[in-house]
Amino acid sequence: MTHLKHSLRGFLIPVLGLLVVASAGCGGGAGNDPPQEPAAEAPPTEPLGSSTIAGAVRYDGDLPRLQPLNMDADPACAAKHTEPVFPEILDVDEQAGLANVLVYVADNLPPGPYPLAEPPVIDQVGCRYTPHVAGIMVGQELLVLNSDELLHNVHSLSEINAPFNRAMPGAIKRATFSFTDEEPAFRIKCDVHPWMSTYLAVFDHPYFAVTGPDGSFEIPGLPAGTYTIEAWHERLGTMRSGVTLLDGLTAMVDLAFAQPESAEGQ
Repeated sequence: MTHLKHSLRGFLIPVLGLLVVASAGCGGGAGNDPPQEPAAEAPPTEPLGSSTIAGAVRYDGDLPRLQPLNMDADPACAAKHTEPVFPEILDVDEQAGLANVLVYVADNLPPGPYPLAEPPVIDQVGCRYTPHVAGIMVGQELLVLNSDELLHNVHSLSEINAPFNRAMPGAIKRATFSFTDEEPAFRIKCDVHPWMSTYLAVFDHPYFAVTGPDGSFEIPGLPAGTYTIEAWHERLGTMRSGVTLLDGLTAMVDLAFAQPESAEGQ
């Protein structure tokens, strides 16, 4: 009997060893968990560089004769204005500074991740969209306000990002939207008030700006290097210019859009 116990012990020990090895190779071990997705790298909070592109955009030519907007279709809109309201298609100051031009870096971008730009807020006030042109980064939230307390709707004509068309009655004060892909400037309109429109471009970097009332712009936070910038206007098209940045300095770029032939006599 004692001999039998010793024989069983000698048999069971190798068998148990085989079971341990088989268990380690058949799925329950930690080494066989599904691979984890790498955590997304958080965007830096500081600029990637210390150089700046700045300058101004001018309009070179005679201004066309623009007719005031006709808001009589909605008396509530017309009642919000005591003076004529002109379209923003060519907003030029006394020094020929051209507003509402989208300026952005088009090549040689530094590798990301990038610090986030300040996302825009678009308001519907006085039956107009303000601002008239804006840029936003992929994944950021666009906030649209309704300060008019009137019925508007926010209808995007985007072709790369999913379009949206959301009614905003007077009781709805805010709505949010986001975008998954880069897209050149596209129009957002109000179907209730056809004269209302704004333009939005979606970037995967923060190196863009919109010219102010005097035509000026500034794009900070770039490393030293040579870049191409593009300037886009809803009517005048796109122009390009090269610029070289030195570390810690500002490079000035002045651009001028010429009067289109079709604008003469309008």
